[in-house]
Amino acid sequence: MNKNYYIDDKSRRKRSASQKRRRRRRRTSSKIAALLICFVLMIGVGIVGFVLWQEYSQNYIQQYEYAEYNKELISGELFAEDLCVAAQDVSLDGIETDPSLHGAGLFDLTNSDVKYGYKMFDQLYPASTTKIMTAYLALKYGNLDDVVTMSADSTNFNWDESTCGLAEGDSLTLYDLVCGLMLQSGNDCAAAIAEHISGSQEAFAEKMNAEAKQLGATGTHFVNPHGLHDEEHYTTAYDLYLMFEAALEDQTFLDIISMKSYTASVTSADGTVYTADWSATNYYSNGTTTPPDGIHVYGGKTGTTDQAGNCVILYEKNAAGNPYISVIMGASDKPLLYEEMNELLMKGMK
Repeated sequence: MNKNYYIDDKSRRKRSASQKRRRRRRRTSSKIAALLICFVLMIGVGIVGFVLWQEYSQNYIQQYEYAEYNKELISGELFAEDLCVAAQDVSLDGIETDPSLHGAGLFDLTNSDVKYGYKMFDQLYPASTTKIMTAYLALKYGNLDDVVTMSADSTNFNWDESTCGLAEGDSLTLYDLVCGLMLQSGNDCAAAIAEHISGSQEAFAEKMNAEAKQLGATGTHFVNPHGLHDEEHYTTAYDLYLMFEAALEDQTFLDIISMKSYTASVTSADGTVYTADWSATNYYSNGTTTPPDGIHVYGGKTGTTDQAGNCVILYEKNAAGNPYISVIMGASDKPLLYEEMNELLMKGMK
């Protein structure tokens, strides 16, 4: 065999072996690079997943707190820091609640403290205290200068159901209607407000429920704007506090509930203009009952049906000027209602 051929063949084999080693090294390097890329991608996916999980978990926790406000002490962004929050009923020295009452509460707005709570989270029939939410929505979404004409549906109430005496075709401002709603407790005013804001009383009730949830009043469900009895129409003493405090943030609401009476100018269907005088129904505003010394009751909202009993929620200040909200639901009669309220104010607002 030719010697030069042998040498060339040997050289080719060496070069081939060297090329194979280089290819193996390249493949190994490629594998390592691929593994590193996969590792980096896994870390990135993990970080993104962790962030999404944290966000989901936080939302889930907030949703849970939102649904279970009456079982857990709530903190964080769900409820504003200035709200009064309690995990359960709260006793008050010197107060022995009449067991016939359905629920009660006293809320110290200065210190964001529940001073007293009795069956605060029991679902109860609210009667005309419902109208707090109706007024809240009227002030939030309506133009108080709008002229509203009473429809047949808005004036269709029985003789023994509270109204402002408005007739079909009567026209008055939305402001007039809110005054009649909160002072005289006119069911006709409530119905007219609902139709004006939402087009129908049913659509307005849906809006009431949506707003209640936004306020954290998750133990509440409305089916009408006035509070006439329905098995599916209920709230809690604590929810009533939440809705009332939200309404009080509007100075117009406070001004209206602080009135003892109001005179509206009404234009009838035939163009005749007449005046309607409406008076506050709570006993402090109309002078039937006097609050304890040093306490000024600005006003509030009453409610009465056979099923709800006698109810009242009030805004008041003590001698130091500190504001409170008090609520009693389900008293068997009005004398008991205000007797229990005076005791609560006297013992809880020192």
